[in-house]
Amino acid sequence: MCVTCGCSDDNNVKITNSQTGKTKLVEAESATSHTHRLSDGTVINHSHPVKTQDPSSAIKVSRLHGQMHGRKISLEQDILKKNNLIAAQNRNWFQARNILALNLVSSPGAGKTTLLTRTIKDLQGEIALSVIEGDQETVNDAQKIRETGCKVVQINTGTGCHLEANMVQKGYQEIDPSPNSVVMIENVGNLVCPALFDLGEDAKVAILSVTEGDDKPLKYPHMFRASKVMILTKIDLLPYVQFNVDRCFKYAQQVNPELTIFQVSAVTGEGLNNWYEWLSQVLSSKVKG
Repeated sequence: MCVTCGCSDDNNVKITNSQTGKTKLVEAESATSHTHRLSDGTVINHSHPVKTQDPSSAIKVSRLHGQMHGRKISLEQDILKKNNLIAAQNRNWFQARNILALNLVSSPGAGKTTLLTRTIKDLQGEIALSVIEGDQETVNDAQKIRETGCKVVQINTGTGCHLEANMVQKGYQEIDPSPNSVVMIENVGNLVCPALFDLGEDAKVAILSVTEGDDKPLKYPHMFRASKVMILTKIDLLPYVQFNVDRCFKYAQQVNPELTIFQVSAVTGEGLNNWYEWLSQVLSSKVKG
């Protein structure tokens, strides 16, 4: 699936509609066949299994072709071209319906789901929200979202470490979010690969908890540079952990001076109003055009 981390090519992606309980597989594309005639006249027939969720396959194919033809080839091709084309379709679909799509990214355990469920509960009756939930396995997080009354679809990526544009496309086709609403895309816990994959979202929202290191923005600069928003979570735990908030914010703004930053506790509610106000303002601006 991913040239950055080497996800399995034999990946099976499942989409579960939590409202209906039905599960579907994201089907792979059929293998492509090729014939090569070498310099000695030998003819070689072979095929390359190319999956819709496998941009790294382009590199593998190119390497094989280069070896067979005995020449050095450039690998500087856009392996994300297909993903980006679908992402553009997603973006147009969201824009046509005045939908604010946010891609929530973080390390595992940073508190994405907890923040998401609290946000949904607090904004019920004010903002219509639906969720595309990404995890490698289980429908546990989707079930937590569903208990709030929110529409949610679960995408299980198997060995994959991130969501891709075609998965998100199938996700919103399942839940059919209403116009003038917010779609939260909770990505697989990972601060590396999701930075590379455009899903058609309006913004990436990087979530960092105080139980992690305050130097995370420097360790994972591509993610924080690709994000428009950073939310520092679990600030109710600050008295009990070694985490320098000022230093963290300094590092984050060093990587991305345009980053909008919030600090919140989904347990106590501290700081959440600022996050909600930002959501409301951005959605309102989108609806007004």
